[in-house]
Amino acid sequence: MRELRYIPALFALCLLTCSLWAGQPNQTDSQVFTGEISDALCAKDGSHEKMMDEMKSMGRDKQSCARKCTQLGTKYVLFDPSKKTVYNLDDQDKADTFAGRKVRVKGTLEKNKIKVSSIEPVD
Repeated sequence: MRELRYIPALFALCLLTCSLWAGQPNQTDSQVFTGEISDALCAKDGSHEKMMDEMKSMGRDKQSCARKCTQLGTKYVLFDPSKKTVYNLDDQDKADTFAGRKVRVKGTLEKNKIKVSSIEPVD
């Protein structure tokens, strides 16, 4: 009979677990995002121009500037100029290949970070 007193607690735990599981976003909901692979510093300004003007060592093109900024410690991001939105990217290696280029990123958005499944150039 002592075991019967645990049934309500076990039932409550099952309900809590099920409700938490049901509230999780569907990880298979892949989306497509477009924009430019930039670095977090330049994306904040919406352009590489300010950085390239202030620091001549950053190069004179978007690709060089983005790569130099990431070498200095910032991360690659996807900057969508039409929405003026910056998305963090979980796969920095894939992003490096497309630094400074317009791209189409496929992946799932979790908070403000895209879990990247693929990146392809948009020409």
